[in-house]
This record gives sequence, C-alpha cells and structure tokens, in this order.
Amino acid sequence: MTSETILSIFLGVGLAASVGFRVFLPLFALSLASFFGVWELNDNWEWIGSLVAVMTLGSATLLEIFAYFIPWFDNLLDSIAVPLAAIAGTAVMVSTVADLDPVITWSLAIIAGGGTATAIKSAGATGRLASSVTTGGVANPVLATVETGTAVVVSAASIFAPILAAVLVIIILVIIFRIYRSIRPRTKS
Repeated sequence: MTSETILSIFLGVGLAASVGFRVFLPLFALSLASFFGVWELNDNWEWIGSLVAVMTLGSATLLEIFAYFIPWFDNLLDSIAVPLAAIAGTAVMVSTVADLDPVITWSLAIIAGGGTATAIKSAGATGRLASSVTTGGVANPVLATVETGTAVVVSAASIFAPILAAVLVIIILVIIFRIYRSIRPRTKS
C-alpha cells in the first residue's frame, strides 16, 4: 500500500467523521478541494469538483447549518440526517480512496466511512434530543455551533493534514464511547 493510498483512506475517514456532524459541509469541502486541485478524486467522482457541484453543495451546506439553529426543527432534521450520514460517509470514502481493489474500497467505505458517520450522527442526535427535552431546546444552538465548528475543523484537517484528521477521529470516537459508558444503565451482578 502506497503512502498516497494511506493518506486517501485518512482523508475519507476524516470526512466521514465530519459527515457525522454536518452531512453537506464535508462534501462541500471535498468539492472545493477538488475544484481547486488540492485533491484528485477517483475518475467516477470527478464531477464533485465541478462548479455546479461547488455551488449546489455550498447552498446545501448553508441551509443545513442554519436549519440546525432552529430548536425542535433540528430534531426533525436529525431523523432525516442519520440515514443520510451513512450514505454520505460511504460516498466520501469511495470518492477518495485511491489504488485499492473495488471490494476493499467498498468494504472500507461501508464500514469505516458509513459506520463512522452513522456513529457520530447518532450520538449527536441523541445528545440534541436530550438537550431538547431538558432545556426545551434553548441549549440546542450551542450544540449546533459546536457540531458545525467540529465539522469545519475535521474537514479542513482531512484535506490539509489527513494524519491529524485520523487522530481527531479517534479522539472524537473515544469521547463518544466514554460519554455512552457514563450514561448507560448499570447492570447489577
């Protein structure tokens, strides 16, 4: 496996994790990176670097970001975004992974891309629902700001420093796992 292939996997995993926070923002970042020649995508995915894709994904990103600042509507959006995150996480992995057999590429895309995006989006949706119930939605814009900021940082790291992005993804997943362990019901032995 070449260093280019490894970096492309790190790029895909980082962007998939970002998809878990905002579905369209990482796709927009990837579109911009392709449009400006920062990253070359697989032949079948070169369309994502077109001007039409940049404009479309940019508009979708802005709509998504602002929609998450509307309490209770954000919960409705999460019900749609969880399955979309799985699809988008898989898509960013497939579009970025270079020089691997298609079976390995798709396996990585489904497990690492779709799985990472779904785990993060599900945790975020659960946190937002808990925030809506406990604060009446007042704290939801704070969560939206943190999630959007995290998506921006991880997307930028994925494109410009893929190894750093992989480390950030591991840290995020460890934090989610620790939060889950701390709130799950304890069984008595």
